[in-house]
Amino acid sequence: MRKLLILSLVLALVLTAGLTAGAAPIKSVMVTDVGGLGDQSFNDAAWRGLKRAEEELGVTIGVVESTMMTDYEPNLANLAESGADLIWAVGFLMTDAVDNIAPLYPDIKFGLIDAVVDHPNVASFTFKDNEASYLAGIFAALWSETGKIGFIGGMDSPVIERFEAGFRAGVKAADPNAEILIGYAGNFNDPGKGKELALTQYNQGADIIYHAAGATGLGLIEAARETGKYAIGVDSDQTVLDPEHVVASMLKRVDNAVFTGVRDLVNNQFAAGHRELGLAEGGVDLAYSRGIEIPQEIMDQVEEAKRAIIAGEIVVPGTRAEL
Repeated sequence: MRKLLILSLVLALVLTAGLTAGAAPIKSVMVTDVGGLGDQSFNDAAWRGLKRAEEELGVTIGVVESTMMTDYEPNLANLAESGADLIWAVGFLMTDAVDNIAPLYPDIKFGLIDAVVDHPNVASFTFKDNEASYLAGIFAALWSETGKIGFIGGMDSPVIERFEAGFRAGVKAADPNAEILIGYAGNFNDPGKGKELALTQYNQGADIIYHAAGATGLGLIEAARETGKYAIGVDSDQTVLDPEHVVASMLKRVDNAVFTGVRDLVNNQFAAGHRELGLAEGGVDLAYSRGIEIPQEIMDQVEEAKRAIIAGEIVVPGTRAEL
């Protein structure tokens, strides 16, 4: 009887090991917004999160790039039909697409970046972009020698308004007399328009410009290089693109959000609902260029503002109406 019990346990272990070894790895894929990969910003950050999940968690990954907004729903549906376990929709422009597609595939998980959709199979991640943009505003005001500072947005939307509002508040906190020039491209994938807006603002006297414009912002960086003026990047650490002219970059840790969502699924802990990530949660921050000297007094004032925001001593506006 004892031998039979031992044999049964051995067989059970062998079968379990065989099933585990033969189990297909979790597949997590993403749909980009119209900026696509190579934007050195938002979409690339999400892809870094998936690449990290592939390396550290052994998941299978993939990406489908959208060229127009009408691609969103079919791209999501095709990935769902392909057998993906977790599909990421990168950007608030995909809110309606996720809202429409997710209920059709209740056994598949979806992750949505920068917007909230309420379905039992959707994890929504948003960011307190205004908090790190406030830090960017303080930096810009203290860096500027002309007292004129620019902001370039992609599409005028509640998400990008958070960037603008936080940035403007930070500028005015550091220099109440500063003049802020505002421009919107109406697109996240038009570097030519971004360069045009940047050159206009530089010609109007701005010597540093912050963008929240995805791939459109690559035009700002080109303009900064050509004019010898300065830029503040966004989402990823864009200081590496031109360390002498991109003197700081607002970090939006989309990569961490994506990696966290995949890790939760791997650990059978996927949680639908909304998570908001700010300075306190490590979801946003400000990075400095390592290719140009940043005055210590600027970094000290930025760090003090960061501490005060985390402590609740500074409440950063998230809309123009709150300014």
